Order: sequence, then C-alpha cells, then structure tokens
Amino acid sequence: MKKIAFILILFSFFTTFSQLKIQKKGFYLEDQIYFKFSYNALRKLPSGISQSGFSNNISLGFIKDIPINERRNFGFGVGFGYGFETYFHNMKIYEDNNTIFFDYFSEDEVYKSNKLKFHQIEFPIEIRWRTSTIDKFKFWRIYSGIKFNYLFSSKSKYDLDGKKVVNLNHYVNKLQYGITTSAGYGTFNFYVYYGLRNLFKDATFNNKPIQIKEMKFGLQFYIL
Repeated sequence: MKKIAFILILFSFFTTFSQLKIQKKGFYLEDQIYFKFSYNALRKLPSGISQSGFSNNISLGFIKDIPINERRNFGFGVGFGYGFETYFHNMKIYEDNNTIFFDYFSEDEVYKSNKLKFHQIEFPIEIRWRTSTIDKFKFWRIYSGIKFNYLFSSKSKYDLDGKKVVNLNHYVNKLQYGITTSAGYGTFNFYVYYGLRNLFKDATFNNKPIQIKEMKFGLQFYIL
C-alpha cells in the first residue's frame, strides 16, 4: 500500500504543476505523463490453474512526445516508467534444491492468500494520432505501439500454515514485451496490453512447458 500511495502522490504532483501546454508560435506537446490502472489476466494457463480475486497493475511514467507533422497531431512517443503488478491465483510455486516447481493446491490445502508480485521498469514506444490543437485540451486519441518491461523484482507469496515466499528472479523472463493500444476522449482512455513473451523460463507443469503470457485491460490517464 505504501508503494501505491507514493505513486498516487507523484501523480497528484505532476497533475498540479503540468496543466498548461507549452506554447510558442504554434509549438505544443501532448500527453507526456501517464498514469495507468489495469486488470491483469494470465493467458495460456495450464489445466487446473486459474486466477482468483482482482489481479491488478498500477503504472506511472513519462513519454517524450515527438510530433512529425505541422499540425502536430501525428507522431511518436518514447518513454519510461515504473509499474507494480499483482496476480492472485491457485498455482503453487515452490523451490527445492535450487529448482523451481509449479503445481496447484489440492482441495485439502486451504490457503489464505496466494499471489505473484512484480516490480518493473517500463519502456513504451508509441505511434500517436489525435485531434488536438494548441488550445484544445479535450480531444480524441489513438496511441498504439509496443512496450518493453524489465522485471527487476519477482516474487511468489502464499499463506499456508505460515507464509512462504519464493524469489522468482532467476525463473522469469525479466525482459517482457507486448503490443499496446490506448484510445479515448479527454481524461479517460481504454488501455490494452497483449504480452508476447512467456512469463516464466524453462518452467514445466505436469512435464509440459508452461507458456503463460500476460494480458491487461484498464484505463490510462494522460497529462502534459
């Protein structure tokens, strides 16, 4: 909760001090600070594995707006940010003799909580189209591109007869990437992320490779 509060404080700070566009002889930039909140889904889960609860992601970052036409309504965006995400599920992840194992909890194993937690650095690259002008603060936008995520901290945590924490840094593909689209009008914009790389590396479940990938749906907010 402390990390979420810190992100919200930063967002409030940027919102307060970034309300006006940079204006000089028709020059202006748009949507350079973003805040995102999304629901996380895991694709290609093995049989018997399912999600539970509200898996979520919160991100805050900066994108350099690079218009390429005179009207400045079409261009590119390149940026970086920080993201924190949590997945709730029934997958049992444990370590034995420096080897990671994936299973699921039996009906006799009643756990209080079970989640994956990731901290990541984000690197979005976008193609941007919008209906903005120098004095128009509400407009339609469609931003699509690719986002690279570097997972610098990855943990599995469940509570079953005492808490169990497994550091997954050596068992995840730290560099993740996927296709993104953000579209909407004014403040509220729908956001989708479609992951293209397996979340775990060299992982098996019932002697079959695990090919779990991420997908996210949510809202993205932009300011100057």
